[in-house]
Amino acid sequence: MLAPVPRPAPTGLATRCAGVLLSPWSRLALLTVLLASAGAAVLLFEPQRLLVDGWPPRVNGAAAVVFFAVAYGVCTVAFVPRPLLNLAAGALFGSQAGLVGALAGTVIGAGLAFGLGRVLGQEALRPLLRGRWVRAVDGQLSRHGFRSVLAARLFPGVPFWAVNYCAAVSRARCESFLLATALGSIPNTAAYVIAGSEATTPTSPVFLIAMGFIAITGLSGLVVAWCKRHRLRSPR
Repeated sequence: MLAPVPRPAPTGLATRCAGVLLSPWSRLALLTVLLASAGAAVLLFEPQRLLVDGWPPRVNGAAAVVFFAVAYGVCTVAFVPRPLLNLAAGALFGSQAGLVGALAGTVIGAGLAFGLGRVLGQEALRPLLRGRWVRAVDGQLSRHGFRSVLAARLFPGVPFWAVNYCAAVSRARCESFLLATALGSIPNTAAYVIAGSEATTPTSPVFLIAMGFIAITGLSGLVVAWCKRHRLRSPR
Protein backbone atom coordinates (compact mmCIF):
# COMPACT_ATOMS: atom_id res chain seq x y z
CA MET A 1 0.00 0.00 0.00
CA LEU A 2 1.44 3.32 -1.08
CA ALA A 3 2.12 5.93 1.54
CA PRO A 4 0.07 9.11 1.12
CA VAL A 5 1.93 11.93 -0.59
CA PRO A 6 2.25 14.86 1.81
CA ARG A 7 0.57 18.02 0.63
CA PRO A 8 2.59 21.23 0.62
CA ALA A 9 1.74 23.45 3.52
CA PRO A 10 -0.41 26.41 2.46
CA THR A 11 1.45 29.67 2.21
CA GLY A 12 0.59 31.92 5.11
CA LEU A 13 -0.84 35.38 4.74
CA ALA A 14 2.25 36.92 6.32
CA THR A 15 4.51 35.21 3.79
CA ARG A 16 2.40 36.40 0.86
CA CYS A 17 2.33 39.96 2.22
CA ALA A 18 6.09 39.93 2.71
CA GLY A 19 6.54 38.74 -0.86
CA VAL A 20 4.43 41.60 -2.18
CA LEU A 21 6.13 44.23 -0.01
CA LEU A 22 9.62 43.04 -0.96
CA SER A 23 8.90 42.70 -4.68
CA PRO A 24 10.96 44.86 -7.07
CA TRP A 25 8.04 47.12 -7.98
CA SER A 26 7.06 47.67 -4.34
CA ARG A 27 10.62 48.69 -3.55
CA LEU A 28 10.65 51.02 -6.54
CA ALA A 29 7.41 52.58 -5.32
CA LEU A 30 9.01 53.06 -1.89
CA LEU A 31 12.00 54.77 -3.52
CA THR A 32 9.66 57.11 -5.39
CA VAL A 33 7.82 57.98 -2.17
CA LEU A 34 11.08 58.62 -0.30
CA LEU A 35 12.44 60.91 -3.01
CA ALA A 36 9.15 62.80 -3.30
CA SER A 37 9.05 63.24 0.48
CA ALA A 38 12.63 64.50 0.53
CA GLY A 39 11.84 67.01 -2.20
CA ALA A 40 8.76 68.19 -0.31
CA ALA A 41 10.80 68.58 2.88
CA VAL A 42 13.31 70.76 1.04
CA LEU A 43 10.52 72.98 -0.26
CA LEU A 44 9.07 73.20 3.24
CA PHE A 45 12.22 73.95 5.23
CA GLU A 46 13.99 76.04 2.52
CA PRO A 47 17.66 75.26 3.29
CA GLN A 48 18.71 78.12 1.00
CA ARG A 49 17.80 80.46 3.84
CA LEU A 50 21.20 79.66 5.33
CA LEU A 51 22.71 81.98 2.73
CA VAL A 52 20.63 84.84 4.16
CA ASP A 53 20.31 83.96 7.85
CA GLY A 54 23.72 82.34 8.32
CA TRP A 55 24.60 79.21 10.30
CA PRO A 56 22.97 78.81 13.75
CA PRO A 57 25.43 80.26 16.31
CA ARG A 58 24.86 77.40 18.77
CA VAL A 59 26.51 74.98 16.31
CA ASN A 60 30.07 75.99 15.52
CA GLY A 61 33.54 74.68 14.81
CA ALA A 62 34.11 71.17 13.50
CA ALA A 63 30.64 70.09 14.62
CA ALA A 64 29.09 72.68 12.33
CA VAL A 65 31.09 71.39 9.34
CA VAL A 66 30.08 67.79 10.09
CA PHE A 67 26.44 68.74 10.50
CA PHE A 68 26.56 70.74 7.26
CA ALA A 69 28.13 67.79 5.39
CA VAL A 70 25.32 65.47 6.49
CA ALA A 71 22.67 68.06 5.60
CA TYR A 72 24.43 68.63 2.27
CA GLY A 73 24.24 64.91 1.47
CA VAL A 74 20.55 64.69 2.32
CA CYS A 75 19.81 67.77 0.24
CA THR A 76 21.51 66.30 -2.83
CA VAL A 77 19.32 63.20 -2.51
CA ALA A 78 16.36 65.62 -2.53
CA PHE A 79 17.62 67.12 -5.83
CA VAL A 80 18.96 70.40 -4.39
CA PRO A 81 21.56 71.67 -6.92
CA ARG A 82 25.13 71.15 -5.73
CA PRO A 83 26.39 74.53 -7.01
CA LEU A 84 24.03 76.25 -4.58
CA LEU A 85 25.23 74.05 -1.72
CA ASN A 86 28.88 74.63 -2.64
CA LEU A 87 28.38 78.38 -2.67
CA ALA A 88 26.72 78.11 0.72
CA ALA A 89 29.65 76.09 2.09
CA GLY A 90 32.10 78.80 1.06
CA ALA A 91 29.92 81.62 2.35
CA LEU A 92 29.35 79.95 5.73
CA PHE A 93 32.73 78.38 6.50
CA GLY A 94 35.30 79.94 4.19
CA SER A 95 37.31 78.24 1.48
CA GLN A 96 39.16 75.56 3.48
CA ALA A 97 36.54 74.30 5.94
CA GLY A 98 33.86 74.88 3.31
CA LEU A 99 35.68 72.65 0.82
CA VAL A 100 36.00 69.86 3.40
CA GLY A 101 32.31 70.07 4.26
CA ALA A 102 31.22 70.23 0.63
CA LEU A 103 33.34 67.27 -0.49
CA ALA A 104 32.24 65.18 2.49
CA GLY A 105 28.62 66.07 1.75
CA THR A 106 29.12 65.17 -1.91
CA VAL A 107 30.35 61.68 -1.03
CA ILE A 108 27.63 61.22 1.61
CA GLY A 109 24.92 62.26 -0.84
CA ALA A 110 26.31 60.07 -3.62
CA GLY A 111 26.51 57.10 -1.26
CA LEU A 112 22.94 57.59 -0.01
CA ALA A 113 21.54 57.89 -3.53
CA PHE A 114 23.57 54.93 -4.79
CA GLY A 115 22.44 52.75 -1.89
CA LEU A 116 18.79 53.68 -2.29
CA GLY A 117 18.88 53.17 -6.04
CA ARG A 118 20.74 49.86 -5.81
CA VAL A 119 18.54 48.33 -3.08
CA LEU A 120 15.15 49.75 -4.07
CA GLY A 121 15.36 50.41 -7.79
CA GLN A 122 17.89 48.25 -9.62
CA GLU A 123 15.93 45.00 -9.83
CA ALA A 124 12.80 46.69 -11.19
CA LEU A 125 14.51 49.08 -13.59
CA ARG A 126 17.16 46.89 -15.23
CA PRO A 127 14.62 45.00 -17.38
CA LEU A 128 13.46 48.37 -18.75
CA LEU A 129 16.90 49.34 -20.14
CA ARG A 130 16.00 48.83 -23.78
CA GLY A 131 16.73 52.08 -25.61
CA ARG A 132 20.00 52.34 -27.52
CA TRP A 133 21.31 55.33 -25.60
CA VAL A 134 20.12 53.96 -22.27
CA ARG A 135 21.84 50.64 -22.90
CA ALA A 136 24.99 52.44 -24.01
CA VAL A 137 25.15 54.49 -20.81
CA ASP A 138 24.46 51.38 -18.75
CA GLY A 139 27.23 49.52 -20.57
CA GLN A 140 29.76 52.28 -19.98
CA LEU A 141 28.94 52.48 -16.28
CA SER A 142 28.89 48.70 -15.84
CA ARG A 143 32.18 48.01 -17.65
CA HIS A 144 34.09 51.23 -16.96
CA GLY A 145 32.45 52.53 -13.80
CA PHE A 146 35.40 54.42 -12.32
CA ARG A 147 36.46 56.35 -15.40
CA SER A 148 32.88 56.99 -16.53
CA VAL A 149 31.86 58.46 -13.17
CA LEU A 150 35.15 60.36 -12.93
CA ALA A 151 34.53 61.99 -16.31
CA ALA A 152 30.93 62.87 -15.38
CA ARG A 153 32.09 64.50 -12.13
CA LEU A 154 34.98 66.43 -13.69
CA PHE A 155 32.81 68.20 -16.23
CA PRO A 156 29.76 70.13 -15.04
CA GLY A 157 26.46 69.88 -16.82
CA VAL A 158 25.59 66.27 -16.00
CA PRO A 159 23.10 66.35 -13.11
CA PHE A 160 24.58 64.94 -9.91
CA TRP A 161 21.47 62.90 -9.12
CA ALA A 162 21.32 61.42 -12.62
CA VAL A 163 24.83 59.97 -12.34
CA ASN A 164 24.03 58.60 -8.87
CA TYR A 165 20.92 56.72 -9.90
CA CYS A 166 22.22 55.60 -13.29
CA ALA A 167 25.28 54.12 -11.58
CA ALA A 168 23.06 52.47 -8.97
CA VAL A 169 20.90 50.79 -11.62
CA SER A 170 23.98 49.69 -13.56
CA ARG A 171 26.43 47.07 -12.34
CA ALA A 172 29.06 49.61 -11.29
CA ARG A 173 30.92 48.83 -8.06
CA CYS A 174 30.09 51.03 -5.09
CA GLU A 175 33.74 51.56 -4.08
CA SER A 176 34.77 52.69 -7.57
CA PHE A 177 31.73 54.94 -7.78
CA LEU A 178 32.46 56.70 -4.48
CA LEU A 179 36.20 57.07 -5.18
CA ALA A 180 35.55 58.52 -8.64
CA THR A 181 32.96 60.87 -7.13
CA ALA A 182 35.38 62.11 -4.46
CA LEU A 183 38.25 62.69 -6.89
CA GLY A 184 36.25 64.04 -9.80
CA SER A 185 34.27 66.50 -7.68
CA ILE A 186 37.31 68.29 -6.24
CA PRO A 187 38.01 70.88 -9.00
CA ASN A 188 34.53 72.28 -9.55
CA THR A 189 33.55 71.98 -5.90
CA ALA A 190 36.64 73.98 -4.94
CA ALA A 191 35.82 76.63 -7.54
CA TYR A 192 32.27 77.09 -6.27
CA VAL A 193 33.34 77.09 -2.62
CA ILE A 194 36.00 79.72 -3.29
CA ALA A 195 33.47 81.79 -5.23
CA GLY A 196 31.07 81.53 -2.30
CA SER A 197 33.75 82.60 0.18
CA GLU A 198 34.53 85.64 -1.96
CA ALA A 199 30.93 86.48 -2.87
CA THR A 200 31.03 89.72 -0.86
CA THR A 201 33.80 91.00 -3.17
CA PRO A 202 32.71 89.94 -6.67
CA THR A 203 35.38 92.10 -8.33
CA SER A 204 38.27 90.43 -6.50
CA PRO A 205 40.77 88.44 -8.61
CA VAL A 206 40.08 85.25 -6.63
CA PHE A 207 36.34 85.43 -7.32
CA LEU A 208 36.87 86.18 -11.00
CA ILE A 209 39.36 83.31 -11.39
CA ALA A 210 36.95 80.88 -9.72
CA MET A 211 34.07 81.93 -11.94
CA GLY A 212 36.30 81.76 -15.01
CA PHE A 213 37.31 78.22 -14.11
CA ILE A 214 33.66 77.23 -13.75
CA ALA A 215 32.83 78.70 -17.16
CA ILE A 216 35.83 77.06 -18.88
CA THR A 217 35.14 73.60 -17.45
CA GLY A 218 31.48 73.90 -18.40
CA LEU A 219 32.37 74.76 -21.98
CA SER A 220 34.98 71.99 -22.08
CA GLY A 221 32.39 69.51 -20.91
CA LEU A 222 30.06 70.45 -23.74
CA VAL A 223 32.86 70.12 -26.31
CA VAL A 224 33.96 66.71 -25.00
CA ALA A 225 30.36 65.46 -24.92
CA TRP A 226 29.84 66.58 -28.52
CA CYS A 227 33.06 64.94 -29.73
CA LYS A 228 32.35 61.63 -27.94
CA ARG A 229 28.66 61.39 -28.79
CA HIS A 230 29.29 58.64 -31.39
CA ARG A 231 30.37 56.22 -28.64
CA LEU A 232 26.89 56.30 -27.20
CA ARG A 233 25.32 55.79 -30.58
CA SER A 234 27.12 52.52 -31.22
CA PRO A 235 27.67 50.70 -27.93
CA ARG A 236 30.07 47.78 -27.97
